[in-house]
Amino acid sequence: MNYLVVGLGNPGTEYANTRHNIGFIAADAFARSLNTTFSSGRYASVAKGSLKGRSITLIKPSTFMNLSGKAVRYWMKKCSLVPAEILVVVDDVALPPGALRLRKRGSDGGHNGLISIVEMLGTTDFPRLRVGIGNDYAGGTRVDYVLSRWTREEEEILTPRIETAVELIRCFVLEGIDKAMNRYNN
Repeated sequence: MNYLVVGLGNPGTEYANTRHNIGFIAADAFARSLNTTFSSGRYASVAKGSLKGRSITLIKPSTFMNLSGKAVRYWMKKCSLVPAEILVVVDDVALPPGALRLRKRGSDGGHNGLISIVEMLGTTDFPRLRVGIGNDYAGGTRVDYVLSRWTREEEEILTPRIETAVELIRCFVLEGIDKAMNRYNN
């Protein structure tokens, strides 16, 4: 059994530790849990690992958020996977900071990374883990908010939630999406 775990974010130090890069943060934490590291690959930074006989490819697209679908489609085909074997980790302003919501499928919710993936895959039927980043911003400042760094209070919430996200991803790989949803969506 093979899986593709996709952490969404933007490459570059200017975007490191920003709200929009929560997918990269989760992917890095999951890679550490597998004792693997990322290296440069086509359209993405790539890490490979395994859990109890299951092969896992992790990617952090280098195509920037708006073109994430290009990397996802390439690696899905390269690994001979179907959409149900992909897990996309993405930020969500509709959820409070640190909230985790795993879904089998769903709309793009206006998220540019998900919009790109849906366009490139031609389906909304792929699992996604939405990580809440909150919506504490004034009208018209959403872009500035998602591209800004975490506050100290948010970091205190975020750190243990990233550990929970890693556990959730492990459960997804080892036990399937239904058990992971039942255990972690609360």
